[in-house]
Amino acid sequence: MKKLFVRIGDRISSAWRKRTPFKNCLRNKSEGIITGMEYKKWPYKLLYVGILLVLCAAVLTAVIPVLWLFLAGFKDAQDVFKAPFTFWPKSINLGKVVEVWKVVGFGKYFLNTLILVIGSVVCAVFFNGLLAYAVSIVKPCGHKVVYGLIMASYMIPAVASLVPLYANINKLGLTGYATFVPLCLLYGANSYYFMMIKNYFDTIPEALIESARIDGAGNMRIFFSMVLPLSRPIIGVVSIFAMTAAWADFLLPYLLLQDQELYTAMVVIYNLNSIMGNMSDFGIDKYLIAVAITILPQIALFAIFQRQIMGTGAKSGIKG
Repeated sequence: MKKLFVRIGDRISSAWRKRTPFKNCLRNKSEGIITGMEYKKWPYKLLYVGILLVLCAAVLTAVIPVLWLFLAGFKDAQDVFKAPFTFWPKSINLGKVVEVWKVVGFGKYFLNTLILVIGSVVCAVFFNGLLAYAVSIVKPCGHKVVYGLIMASYMIPAVASLVPLYANINKLGLTGYATFVPLCLLYGANSYYFMMIKNYFDTIPEALIESARIDGAGNMRIFFSMVLPLSRPIIGVVSIFAMTAAWADFLLPYLLLQDQELYTAMVVIYNLNSIMGNMSDFGIDKYLIAVAITILPQIALFAIFQRQIMGTGAKSGIKG
């Protein structure tokens, strides 16, 4: 056992000696706002420190409200907005979370949200994938017009499209049924997803498509047997975006879901705010815990897939 610890210590010390100091990393930079040559000068060093301070302030501005939300729920109701302000609760009782979960009945609403998320992901991948496949690979007559119309849709604010979307869903007769189908279709039809998938399809070598056509494969077989398996990375990224959008949205489920048994977690949080005063022993502290419960899956999802989300957003350069 002693030899094992000595060996581990030797490896750690060896790795520490071979490390690349942070200062040397800055001096070897060849890209970015400040390059390695510029970093050697004092004015640029001060600018670099200033940028770091601004970024740290931005991070704190984003993190502190979320952290306060999670901690404030464990305070007593009268202590949440009590003066003088205290950031930390006196104690953290996890039983309070279980109590809120049971009182609100989150199990059913989380299941509804999960069903909506799965349907939205399927629609996002299938419909946007087929459209991107047609525009990028099949290229039928008029595909440039379709592509131009999709690009023009970026000029329309999302709020301005709510009324036409609701009118179309209503004309299709989907608003009177207790189903998630209209929401799945709305979340699936997204020009941003289409652009991400199309840009990826453009990188697939044409020789592979031509060889499949020579072997007698039709367009649909090429799509399902060749293009989709080759596009797993972008399909994963689109799925992540579709999951977060379907989970976090409140307005569309509130407008289209007329049956309370189908309400999603976000709609329940909105309704809970209006009826909270009529519920016994349910104050602002427990309401904050309920809000924290609904946003935990989104935080966990982003923490797990942050590299894919941020990398795709940086490479695409397209407005979301």
